[in-house]
Amino acid sequence: MTPIQELDLTDVLVLDGGMATELEKLGCDLSGPLWSARVLRDEPEKIAAVHAGYLSAGADVILTASYQVSAEAYAEIGLSPEDAAADLRKSVRIAEDVRAQFARASSRKILIAASLGPYGAALHNGAEYHGNYDISFDELVSFHARRIAALADTNADLLAFESVPSLDEAGAIVAALEQFPETAAWVTFTCRDESQTAHNEPIAQCATLLDSVPQIVAVGVNCTAPRFLTPLIRQIRSATAKLIVVYPNSGEGWDAQTRSWTSAPIGTADAASFGTLATEWRNAGAQIIGGCCRTGPDHVRALRKALSLQSLQATKRPMSGNRNTWSSSPGRRAVLIETAGWAAAVLSPSILCALAAGLVLGFLSTRKGKPPQQPPTYPGNTGPS
Repeated sequence: MTPIQELDLTDVLVLDGGMATELEKLGCDLSGPLWSARVLRDEPEKIAAVHAGYLSAGADVILTASYQVSAEAYAEIGLSPEDAAADLRKSVRIAEDVRAQFARASSRKILIAASLGPYGAALHNGAEYHGNYDISFDELVSFHARRIAALADTNADLLAFESVPSLDEAGAIVAALEQFPETAAWVTFTCRDESQTAHNEPIAQCATLLDSVPQIVAVGVNCTAPRFLTPLIRQIRSATAKLIVVYPNSGEGWDAQTRSWTSAPIGTADAASFGTLATEWRNAGAQIIGGCCRTGPDHVRALRKALSLQSLQATKRPMSGNRNTWSSSPGRRAVLIETAGWAAAVLSPSILCALAAGLVLGFLSTRKGKPPQQPPTYPGNTGPS
């Protein structure tokens, strides 16, 4: 795994979307307890196809299909802890292969985040949406530590602890990570409303806990309704200076009893609305944005379009101090080139002309000695999947 001191999240903008949704479109049966982990075992080429689709849509980060993989979950269907560990590593290899193939046609930096669901995901009863477990804290630490150990020697870039429902489980994750000091991770929570986790703790309290942990490189929210995200982001930002990563679901509700989805409020589930909301989340403080359950490549494509346009508009602002500092670094230069390519693909000629004119005027104004301003710096999904 990429050592934490070498992990670079600079200029990372877009995360992928839901895995299970896309697997169902490919004809996969996800009705069993393992969800996408069953496909990981039996039809890995379909996992690869979903990863490839998200990279083509504009994702900078792909999450492995390992959310549901654990010794506890596998025991229910007669598989061993060794089977679970092997499948965790297999999920990373699949993502690696897809990344390598994508690199032949694109220079865009792609990261692999190894997905790890909460303990509730191993129970197959929707417990990740309330966090009421009949398990001790030490047992919870061991649950997470075993999976980290299986992934520590893989080529994933970081771990993604997803759909964490409670402050207590976040504490267990921190304790497990302490055994692997070179490993970086992000932690994202499921939330019931605009301020509370699924287990009813303030999201700001969770962010405060994680703020002092060097191995936690980002904090955020996933598998939560889009309408709650802006206030949640603001509360996280008030408690930590770490990167914020968000990947909401489509806004539809999950019924664990019937294993089905309920309808979403108008203006959240469709891809276009998702892209529009992403700029609001970015303005609130989120740096890495993607989608979770019931989102797909169209949502990611809309995110990329909206965030690329937002970044392109930001470059119109004059810069302070050394005006070459921001654009001269290789990473920033790559973002500008990548953004321009996406803009050319998705924006109308008239909008492109207007933006180009603004960029030229902004440059000329700095040449005439007008006081420049520093553009904002933007550093560096999953429920049942």
